[in-house]
Amino acid sequence: MNIKPLADRVLITPTPAEEVTAAGIIIPDTAKEKPLRGTVVATGNGTKDEEMVVKAGDEVLFGKYAGSEVELEGTKYLIMRQSDILAVLEK
Repeated sequence: MNIKPLADRVLITPTPAEEVTAAGIIIPDTAKEKPLRGTVVATGNGTKDEEMVVKAGDEVLFGKYAGSEVELEGTKYLIMRQSDILAVLEK
């Protein structure tokens, strides 16, 4: 099954949170920070007022409370508006 975002929405796979600190301390799930980074999986077509700038494969940074969580076939995704993306990371 595929998900195709509508309008100016973007489907993102969040980067997993770190499980071990530099000092070797294991962080439990309840104390992990929500990831603020991810990879764009799919984008909508945009709107007449907003052209889509991000594309599939882009690594992006987004706000802490941005987007809605969706789980499909065991994989967790975030769906958010393109305007909720703060930056595209260039390699």
